[in-house]
Amino acid sequence: MIERLRTTVTQVAEAALGIVGVRVGTEEPPHTTESLTGAVEIRRYEPRIAAETVVDADEERARNEGFRRLAGYIFGGNQGPDRIAMTAPVGQSASRGQTIAMTAPVSRAASDEGWVVRFFMPSRWTMDTLPAPKDDRVRLVEVPAETVAVLRFSGDRGAQAVAERTTELLEILKSRGIDTTGEPMSWFYDPPWTVSFRRRNEIAVPVSR
Repeated sequence: MIERLRTTVTQVAEAALGIVGVRVGTEEPPHTTESLTGAVEIRRYEPRIAAETVVDADEERARNEGFRRLAGYIFGGNQGPDRIAMTAPVGQSASRGQTIAMTAPVSRAASDEGWVVRFFMPSRWTMDTLPAPKDDRVRLVEVPAETVAVLRFSGDRGAQAVAERTTELLEILKSRGIDTTGEPMSWFYDPPWTVSFRRRNEIAVPVSR
């Protein structure tokens, strides 16, 4: 009972901090960073694992539905036998299945079948130790090492804002003679209840360096 109360208090405190964009203990995939301009960074990410789902819907609905499916997986919608204490920002789930700490960012990109939405898994997990999803629309994938150019912004993250920032990033890269090697992705670090001006949003595109 005491442990459950402590967990609840922690969840409430972390949710409150999330309103103003404070991400307590949220792990990010390991990477190195090089500044390209005042607005753009070049990052090199190591191989990592993601849970992903493909949603055939408009951009906003795909983001919400994809988030719901993937949250279901990390909150215990999987084949694991035990619960695992959460790091942040999510808390304990029901007793069936394992819960997995959410990392940042949530990634979204277009594909021929719809929008691909991803949660990156914490670095402690491997393909051998991660529990299998119960939802057959969710799958675990190995994401190879990659170099990406990243434009960070706050505020609105609707379809128009994302499109404008994507165009901005691509124009900066073109002006610098940097070739892109893949499609742009949208990365989101904060929950929907975070106040707009405190949100961390990013556009990322693979590049050749």
